[in-house]
Amino acid sequence: MNAVPVPRDIPLPLPASEPVLVAVLVVFFLVHIVFVNFMVGGALLTLYYEVRGLREPRYDRLAQAVAATITANKSLAVVLGIGPLLAINTLYTVHFYTANALTGGFWIGIVPLVVAAFVLTYVHKYCWTRMERTKALHVALAGAAALLFLFIPLIFLANVNLMLFPERWTEVGGFFSALALPNVLPRYLHFVLACPAMTGLFLVWLFRREPEAAVAATGFTRSELVRAAYRWALWPTVAQFAVGPLALATLPATRESLQGAWVAFAVATLVALAMTGLLYRETRRDDARIGRSFASICTLMLVVVALMGVGRHLYREAAVAPHRDLVRAKTERYLQAVEDANRRAGRDGGDAGRTP
Repeated sequence: MNAVPVPRDIPLPLPASEPVLVAVLVVFFLVHIVFVNFMVGGALLTLYYEVRGLREPRYDRLAQAVAATITANKSLAVVLGIGPLLAINTLYTVHFYTANALTGGFWIGIVPLVVAAFVLTYVHKYCWTRMERTKALHVALAGAAALLFLFIPLIFLANVNLMLFPERWTEVGGFFSALALPNVLPRYLHFVLACPAMTGLFLVWLFRREPEAAVAATGFTRSELVRAAYRWALWPTVAQFAVGPLALATLPATRESLQGAWVAFAVATLVALAMTGLLYRETRRDDARIGRSFASICTLMLVVVALMGVGRHLYREAAVAPHRDLVRAKTERYLQAVEDANRRAGRDGGDAGRTP
């Protein structure tokens, strides 16, 4: 650990108690990431269905129905992301800002990239009818928006992953070298698979409650829409059983105990297995009975998300704990040195005042 950079912390009080900030970070991040999943997954499914719609028009109408959800989910994702961003700034100031500085250009670039993605999404949504004669351009807008929605989370992920590698900070020369660190790409693939899976459940909820006229306008029956949405939830979830262990296996080693994190991840895996079984049964049910397990599936998904969030936080705490202790010790030495210097300056000033 001698070669590890150990900066001083900022000796300011926290704006709230640490347990409150941890709760804000974990809870609001989980809610935020769910809507991010809806947003990114919606963009991907819109692009997929619109491309299919070039040959079969009813898929184009389905793509339009899915696209209508993206802007609302986008707004909720942005608003709900403010809480965890403020919490991580205060709880992991040194680690978070160091990662930001090391990926500076791309980190600052998030703002214009987000603006561009949102503008493309609105243009794509509200110019659907006007661009019927320039369908290739309209599909290109959907593709560009989807690519931006995929790229922006990669910047965030590279930063929060870099927080966990203080020993590699001196080697990182920017965003792309941060991407080369272990665990970035497996974690990113884990996130990407979660997007269509979560969006599939969201679309099951949407299509089950849509009026008959709105369902008929897509050219599909309600059961066809619900079954297709369930498949989007099912198969990416199945793929997660391969990607998840890979993401865990590539996590950097820690000196602190990870027992709590492993228990959370293990229980989450078992719950996910039960949820996957219910998803598969739903896809095999007849039209009259499909959707009966929706509430149970959503409950299990919420449990999985909560356990993954808790495990993620426990791991992060264990990963940064040794370096945080070094930072705390250096900060205390610095503050003591400042106090000693002030005391000497006061004593020397007093002696000078008594000099005849």
